[in-house]
Order: sequence, then structure tokens, then C-alpha cells
Amino acid sequence: MVRRTKEEAQETRKQILEAAEQAFYDRGVSRTTLADIAALAGVTRGAIYWHFSNKADLVQAMLDSLHEPLEEMARASESEDEVDPLGWTRKLLIHLFQQVASDPKTRRINEILFHKFEFTDEMCDMRQQRQFVWLDANERIALALSNASRQGQLPADLNPQRAAICLHAYIHGIIGQWLLVPESFPLHDDAERLVDGILDMLRFSPALRDTTSA
Repeated sequence: MVRRTKEEAQETRKQILEAAEQAFYDRGVSRTTLADIAALAGVTRGAIYWHFSNKADLVQAMLDSLHEPLEEMARASESEDEVDPLGWTRKLLIHLFQQVASDPKTRRINEILFHKFEFTDEMCDMRQQRQFVWLDANERIALALSNASRQGQLPADLNPQRAAICLHAYIHGIIGQWLLVPESFPLHDDAERLVDGILDMLRFSPALRDTTSA
């Protein structure tokens, strides 16, 4: 047997991920089997297990592909040396909204995550992975907001953890609503206003501040 090259293995992995994305989008995650994905990708189930431990691992790999283009902007906002952390956060969020609205692949994967995914017993590992990702995102957002406070871009007494929860929920809600009813508002065109609206809330909401009673 000829040993597969690294390039061939990467191409097979790509085929599997593309097939999984299509199958999950068409049937939903719980109704899609690894055999379905293998048939669609034109590979064996063994080839899938070569690259992925189980269906949860495959789903996570698909979701991870969404975050790669945003990682550089996220790291900039989280850096203590960055002089404009809030500016990078704004750019990241605008890019995220516009990418969901205009890029078919990003939209499909988000539709799978928001509206075609169920935490069944088979996907209990995935539930734990999603919990970890959510909490990690809250921490990273809080770090970016803390940096913005130190730079004078947000109130010095802003509670970064509380603000991060609100910002994260806002992002999740905007994307989820638009994916469900895309004709309800122009996400791409309104991206800047939607982002500036939540940043204004961070700047001016007394409820997000660490105030003490006199």
C-alpha cells in the first residue's frame, strides 16, 4: 500500500469537512450519521476516524474554521500593548456581522450551529466543548474591555465580566435573529450601527459599572 502524503491527508480532511457541512445543513446534526458523511465525501468511515474521534470532534473542527480569520483582530484587542483595543473590537464585530451576511460558508455553518443542532446523548461531549468555548469567549471579551478601560476608551469603573456577558449575548442574539428571519433587517448594511449601539451601551450604562454606595 502506498503511504498517503501529508497533502493527500489534508485534502481528505477538507473533503470530509465540506461533506459534513453540507449534510448537517441539509439534514441537521442529529439526523446525520458518519456513514452519511463518508458516502457524501466519497471516503470510508475509517478515513473519517483517521481525522476525527467522533461526530462531536467533526462538528467542532467545522466550527473552529469560522474563527481563524478573526483571531488576529481578537489578539490585538486582548494585547496590553495595544493603544486602540476598542477599535479592534469594533472592527472584529463589524467583520463578523458582515461575514455572516455575505459569505455563504460562514452563513451555512452558523445556521447549523444556531438552528440545526441538538445536544443529544450522542453529542454530550459537544455540549461540554461548547460550554468551554462560550466561557473562554467571555473571558477574552472581558480582557479586551479591560484593556479599553485602561486606555480611557471605556469607563474606568466598567465591570468587564458583566459587560462581556452582555456583549456576547448581544452578538449571539443579533446573528441568531438574522439567520432565522434574514428579511427582518439588513445585517450587512446595518453592521456598523448595530456594533456602535452596543459599544454606546458599554460606555453609558450605569448598570455595567462597579459603583459603591456612599
